[in-house]
Amino acid sequence: MSWWIARAERTVTDDVPAPPDEVRAFYVDLDSLTVVHPLIVSVEELSRTDEADGYRQTYRVVDRVRMGPFSFMITYRAAWHVPEQGDVRSEADQSPGVRLRGTVSFTPIDGGTRITERLRISAPRPLAGYTTREAVKAHVAMLASIRAHFESA
Repeated sequence: MSWWIARAERTVTDDVPAPPDEVRAFYVDLDSLTVVHPLIVSVEELSRTDEADGYRQTYRVVDRVRMGPFSFMITYRAAWHVPEQGDVRSEADQSPGVRLRGTVSFTPIDGGTRITERLRISAPRPLAGYTTREAVKAHVAMLASIRAHFESA
């Protein structure tokens, strides 16, 4: 462990008025997430590998990030580990040394699904506070947009 890298764990959640299988299918379709994730500009599929319990899919993602009055594009790799059942795991690796790992569960509740996303974020210390704030803000907005998508359906 390096003193240069800071780590944070955060959990975001939202309730969606649709069955867990539908919400999960929407969530793992990264093309759908381009519609609801506030930072994603584009997604390009790089590979898909079948695994014993599901599949792993990798993408090249372009985000538009704002820092004060400035806006810039960041390109990075993202991967989904999607088992046939259960939690979905995500990985996103950005330069310079920013790593986001997520575990997403889709729990049945009265009237729909509770999405719970557990985020593990690591970043160089000068970027850590900003990276954590912006990641949480983006994922809260994304879950709210997923809810709105199903509310309007």
